[in-house]
Amino acid sequence: MTRLETLISLNMVPEIGSIRLGKLLKYFGKAENILKAPGEKLMVVSGIGQNIADKIHSLKKEDLDKEFTLAKKYGLKIMTFEDKDYPENLKNIYDPPIVLYIKGELKVEDKFSLGVVGSRRASYYGLNSAEKFAYELSEKGFTIVSGMARGIDTYAHKGALKQGGRTIAVMGSGFSYLYPAENKKLAEEIAQNGAVISEFPCEARPLPQNFPQRNRVISGLSLGILVVEAARNSGALITADFALEQGREVFALPGKVDSNTSFGTNGLIKQGAKLVSCVEDVLEEFNLSVSTKETAKEEKPNVLKPELVNAESNLYNLILKQPISLDEIVENTNMSIPVISDLLLRLQMRKLVRQLPGKQFIRNEHVPKNE
Repeated sequence: MTRLETLISLNMVPEIGSIRLGKLLKYFGKAENILKAPGEKLMVVSGIGQNIADKIHSLKKEDLDKEFTLAKKYGLKIMTFEDKDYPENLKNIYDPPIVLYIKGELKVEDKFSLGVVGSRRASYYGLNSAEKFAYELSEKGFTIVSGMARGIDTYAHKGALKQGGRTIAVMGSGFSYLYPAENKKLAEEIAQNGAVISEFPCEARPLPQNFPQRNRVISGLSLGILVVEAARNSGALITADFALEQGREVFALPGKVDSNTSFGTNGLIKQGAKLVSCVEDVLEEFNLSVSTKETAKEEKPNVLKPELVNAESNLYNLILKQPISLDEIVENTNMSIPVISDLLLRLQMRKLVRQLPGKQFIRNEHVPKNE
C-alpha cells in the first residue's frame, strides 16, 4: 500500500485527525507501519485507545478501492497534507486536514482568500450584503471562501461567481451526500470557478458534529473572516472563534439591535472585531488598497501607509531574479520577522514578488522591468 493510500485509509477513521496522526507517525516513523502495528503497540501512543486501535485494524482494502472508485466517479482529486501543493494557509493551522477531496482546482492565488459566513436563516439585508461584499472583494482580487450552506454562504458564493472571480466551498460531508441538496447546481458552478472541497470520505453524511470541523477549514484557508449575520448560537461564531485561534482577522457587519440575526455580529464588534460598512474597511485592516482586475495592469496602487513605503521599496530592491531566503532577508535588513512577513504579503498581493518552496522569495517574472 502506498503512502497516499495509507493516509486516505487512516483518514477514514474519524477519530484520528491530524494531531493523533502526528503522534502515530512520530512513534512508528512511517504511515504504513501504523496499519501493521498490533493493538497493544497502537495504544502506547497518547490518545489512541482500544476503540481507535480496533477501527484501524478494521480498515479493509475493499473500502479503499471503493473510495477511489467514488472519487473517480465524482471527478475528484485527492490531496494529503504532505503534498507540496497543499494550501499554504491551511497547512499552517494547528490541525490541518489529513486529506482533501477536491472538485475543481486550488491555485496559489487562493492564498489571498477571505471567508464570508453567516446565518442560514438570513434576512434580505444579510443576503444582499453577503452578495455585495463577496462581489466587491472578488473584484479586488480575493478568493471568497464559504461553506455552501443555505443563506449567507450561498449568496457569498453567488457574489463571487457573478463577478467572475474565484470561490471555494468547504463541505461538512462527503461528496456522496452533497449538502444542502438544492445547491447541487451551485456546487458545479463553484467547481468551474474555484473548488468544492471536503476532508471527509466520500460517503460521510452531513452530521451535526462535522460542521464545526468544517468551519476551522474555512477560516484556515482565509486571511480573515467576514461575519455578515449571526444569531446567538450561529455556526458562523464558531468560525470566528477558529479564526482568532489561527491568528486570522475577524470582521463583522453591524445590524439592528433588535434583530436576532444581528446578535452575533454586534457581539463580535463589542469584543473587538473590525466593524465593516464597506469593502474598504476590510482592505484597510490589511493596509491594502488592491486595484480591481480591470485596472490592475494599468495602475500600481500605493498599498502602504506612508511610513512603510520606504521599507517596502528597500525590501523589494533586495529581492532579485535569484531566490532569496527569509533568513537572508533578515540578515540584510534591520526589520523584524513580523514586519518583513507583513511587507512580503503585500508585495505578493500586488504580484510583485512570489514565494517559492522553503520560504524563498523571487521577483515575479511577469513584472515589467521599470517596476
